[in-house]
Amino acid sequence: MEISVSSEIKRYVPRVALGTISYTVEVEKSNTKLLEHFEKAVIELQNQYKLENIAEIPHIKETRNAYKALGKSPSQYRNAAEAMLRRIVKGNGLYHINNVVEINNLISVTSGYSVGSYDIGCIFGNAELRRAPDGEKYKGIGKDAVNIEHLPVLYDEEGAFGNPTSDSRRAMIQDGKRKVISFIYAFDYEKDELDNWLTKYRKLLELYTDASDICIDVRL
Repeated sequence: MEISVSSEIKRYVPRVALGTISYTVEVEKSNTKLLEHFEKAVIELQNQYKLENIAEIPHIKETRNAYKALGKSPSQYRNAAEAMLRRIVKGNGLYHINNVVEINNLISVTSGYSVGSYDIGCIFGNAELRRAPDGEKYKGIGKDAVNIEHLPVLYDEEGAFGNPTSDSRRAMIQDGKRKVISFIYAFDYEKDELDNWLTKYRKLLELYTDASDICIDVRL
């Protein structure tokens, strides 16, 4: 799979990048050690932030700025990192889904980057990050229709499948042996910073899952 960022998005958001980590993994219920790590991080974040400060966290702030530049309201369509941190600070915690999603969300809330994980078997051809056109929608996870127009959205040969706010059902992570690719959506690319979080991502996969064939890359 070739991964790219459209020239249109680069015009609106010059420092856009995609950090990727692909791997083969048994998707299953998170083990006790992962859940303990996860909940410890949730408690620390709840104590660290106030609701009014979340939008100023650097990577969240830059994602919001990217949405504005692309013509999308960042308050009406909050990016995933911001939305999850708001739940945490309100004391609502985060749902437990499976080991891949837990690690995805753990990286997102601790870094401030929005992260999406997708089943490679449900992605067709190459993938490109584009600005979604007027009126674009897709079936979201737990939602009948998600308005994705003007969001930065991942497309393959079959159409849209993911974005930093709400992913589609088509490539959602389900139980079983899967080939997965996780995207870190960066709109304020700094090499050392993104590399650092990709390395942390890899370590969490190695520590809490049976992930193999792990490959890290960055697309500008």
